[in-house]
Parts: sequence; structure tokens; C-alpha cells
Amino acid sequence: MEPIRNILRHKKRAVRFYEAEATKIDYEKKIVYAKDDSDIKGDTMETEVPFDMLVVGVGAENATFGIPGVREHACFLKEVGDAQRIRKQIMDCVETATFKDQSQDEIKRLLHMVVVGGGPTGVEFAGELQDFFQEDLLKWIPQIKDDFHVTLVEALPNVLPMFSKQLIDYTESSFKEEHIEIRTKTMVKHVTDKYIEAEISKPDGTKAIEKIPYGLLVWATGNALRPVVKDLMSQIPAQKNARRGLEVNEYLVVNGTENVWAVGDCAVANYAPTAQVAAQEGAFLARLFNTMSKTDAIETELRELSAKQGTAKPEDRTVILNEITERQRQLRRVKQIGPFQYSHQGSLAYIGAEKAVADVSWFSGNFASGGTMTYLFWKSAYLSMCFSTRNRVLVCFDWVKAKFFGRDVSRE
Repeated sequence: MEPIRNILRHKKRAVRFYEAEATKIDYEKKIVYAKDDSDIKGDTMETEVPFDMLVVGVGAENATFGIPGVREHACFLKEVGDAQRIRKQIMDCVETATFKDQSQDEIKRLLHMVVVGGGPTGVEFAGELQDFFQEDLLKWIPQIKDDFHVTLVEALPNVLPMFSKQLIDYTESSFKEEHIEIRTKTMVKHVTDKYIEAEISKPDGTKAIEKIPYGLLVWATGNALRPVVKDLMSQIPAQKNARRGLEVNEYLVVNGTENVWAVGDCAVANYAPTAQVAAQEGAFLARLFNTMSKTDAIETELRELSAKQGTAKPEDRTVILNEITERQRQLRRVKQIGPFQYSHQGSLAYIGAEKAVADVSWFSGNFASGGTMTYLFWKSAYLSMCFSTRNRVLVCFDWVKAKFFGRDVSRE
């Protein structure tokens, strides 16, 4: 995690940061209601933060598609707390499976790790989980060798639908070598604490319901709107037909407003909901606000120069007129910022066993590759996208530590 205050302390402008949950945005009154969500509560539990201009970048929550039991029994991959919960549950499953006098059926259930979602997130997690088993768990707990099993469940006919067919085939064959089972055309219908009910499509086109026991269930599917975004959409008439998020124009202004912008997964800008899109939107918005700030400063100077010209001596008016002309030229240059345009840099995914796949934009076409060299490229790209030098160093240390000493297999 990158501490926000570490970023803010290097800024020249005065920035006030609150670590809190935005519970409601009142568009009419221009107020954000924020709640202190920490374990230690002070005198002020909820407060009002007025705004002139607002940027909404709250992301999205996990889409459960209304499937019963998902919210109660699945682990998600959104927040840091989710990762900690997954780690604890993996070790709980392993330790419970090796407990004395455990039945064979229960051992197989506990050591069956199911990942739902065949996008990059689900594929990468399945690959990492199998790596954890092969490189670490087997050394410490060799008796689970024949029973530990990872299954990737996807409703579509293929995993990684945004990649080329060549890379999809490569991923599926690599998973087969790593003994990761891929269950495509398998749609989850119901989840209990011990098994999932899924509708499977047979080769002859018929459908059947199958129970799949699991010890760990990781839900890595699509996005759903957060309640605070739904509430804001209900207040703006122009958003009444929006379904997937706040609809924005080419400058990322929320349709139906003049002073609210939206970026990332909570906004609908006709691009895929990825971190790559969100990062470029954030950079664009920073440039836009800097432009607006410079515009205000130049317009203020122009007003002052115009007022000075009216009372200046005749010999000074030519100098002031030249200054006004220069400021007007600056104003035209500053106002030349165009609308947001997304530049797709490509797609990367780690698939386990020190292999990765890449579909990268290269000049006027795409370059597709997979394997160990692509894995090294994936690592370098991962490091380059870390926000600070501090995080790059920490990530490198983590990789080196895991390589030489293995991952930590403690429960907490």
C-alpha cells in the first residue's frame, strides 16, 4: 500500500486528507457526508465536507449477480483485508485437512481451492496459488500432495477473453501442465459453506447441475456499483438510464452536472474497467485541473491589467497593451487541452510456474507472447507501475525473500 500522506507531504498546495467512508453525496447542497470507519471512535462519528468541485473515484464492489450464498461464503479480491482473509483460510483448510482421523472425503473437500472468474485476476490468483502449493506447502506438509487441487471456474467458453486465441490456448495448456483444472461453460447458481452448485454445459449441448465441494472459494468476477454511487445517480436526472456507473462526457464530467467528475470503475466512459484506464483518467484530470488553475490566474491578471490600463499614463499604455496581448496568447495556449483519449498499452497476466502471457500494443499492431521471458517482462512492467521508489524496493525485497526463503506458511 502507498500511504496517502507520504504523497501529500511533497505537494506545494495545502491538502487536507481524511481517512473515512463517504456514506452519501448530496449533489444539491454540495456536501459529502463522511463517517469515521476506524475501530477507535472519537467524539465526531460523522461529518459534512462541503465541495465546490468533486471527483468521484470510489471504484466498485464485487458483483455477485444475485447468486445466493456468495456474499456469505466466498472470499473476494478487492481490498487488503480480502487478501489476509484468503491467506488465513488457505492455512486453516490445510491444517484442518491434516488433523487426526479426518475422513478422506473431507480432506479432498478442504484441499479443493476453487477460483470463480476466468479474467486476468482469477487466472493470476489460480497460478499463484498453485505456485504456493508446489514451492512451499509441499516442503512443509508433504502428505497433502495427492489431495491439494486448484480449479478455475468460468461461465464463458474460454478464460482470458481479452487476449488472442493463441495466448488463451497457451494459458490453458500451461494450466494443464501445472495440474490446474479449468471448468469453462460452468455457471455458478448457488453457494453453500461446503459446496457450490453450478450449471454445466455438456458437449451435446444439454445442461446439468453439479455440486462442486470446496475448502476455499475465491470470487474474482465483475464489478457492481457501490451504494454511494447508486445514491448519487438517483439525484441526477441525466443519470436515470445509467446502469453500470456514472456516465461521463469526453472530459470525464458526470452527465447532468457541471462540477462533478468521475474516474475509474465507478465511471462509464466506454472503456474496460481496468487499472490502466483509471490511471490514464487520473493523469488527464490532473492536467485538466492544472489548466483550469492556470486559466483562472491568467484571467485575473488580464482583469488587473485592463483596470491599470484605464488609469495609466499614455507612455505606459503601450507596455501594458503588450502585456495584455502576451497574456491572451498564453490563455489560448493553456486552453488547448483536448478531451480524454485512452491509449491501450496492452494486457499482461501471470499464469504460474514463472510463465506469463502478454498482448502488447507494438507500433501499429499487437505483439503476443508467452513463457518465461514474458514473465520477466511482466515483472519489470509490474515494478514500473509501482507508485514510488519505496514500493519498488519493498516489492523487490519480497520477491527475493520468497525466492530464497519461501513464502510464509504461518496462519496469520
